[in-house]
Amino acid sequence: MRADDPLPYRVRAFNTAAASENKIHDDTVARRFGYAGGLVPGVEVYAYMTHMALARWGRAWLEGGRAECRFLAPVYDGKVAEVTATADGDKLAIEVKSEGALCASGTASLNGAAARAPTFDRSAPLPPAKRSPADERSLAAGTWLGIHPFPVSAEYAAQYLLDVREIDPLYAREGLAHPGIVLRLCNQALVQNVVLGPWIHTGSTVQNFSAA
Repeated sequence: MRADDPLPYRVRAFNTAAASENKIHDDTVARRFGYAGGLVPGVEVYAYMTHMALARWGRAWLEGGRAECRFLAPVYDGKVAEVTATADGDKLAIEVKSEGALCASGTASLNGAAARAPTFDRSAPLPPAKRSPADERSLAAGTWLGIHPFPVSAEYAAQYLLDVREIDPLYAREGLAHPGIVLRLCNQALVQNVVLGPWIHTGSTVQNFSAA
């Protein structure tokens, strides 16, 4: 660990999705698949990891940073997740360990120049009234996955900070949405468009274009 590496960060994990449609977060169903209990959502484990990027670069990372993460083993409700980060060139190499297991790994970096957001057709359709099963046809490459408007109130944003145990004061001080909320919308793009059985988030690649 170098002197300028962010200090290790410990979180008492909380399963925010125990009652969600994705039953891999339900204790009973998860145990049928061989797990010790319902899995803490990967989007929340990602939220724990972003604490290290914010500690290193502050708001600048929210406005133009990148992240890649892979989820390797479950993090369980009530267990301590320890997040560490070490400098790797111009990146941070980040790991999450819990109960002696490596649960997630990834990198975060700050773009040398501001990234330009892609242009989207805002007239793209909303989710269908009746969802199709998730398969190669309903999730074919190039398919639009619209979501219903997702308002983030001050109350919602504050509750999210409590749920992911975020202690950095930047979000509340500047009225910003946590980037974990943004990644949650990727889940919404799935569940509002297709019907899935229990499923597991295995990884994400993220590019920030502005603070939310």
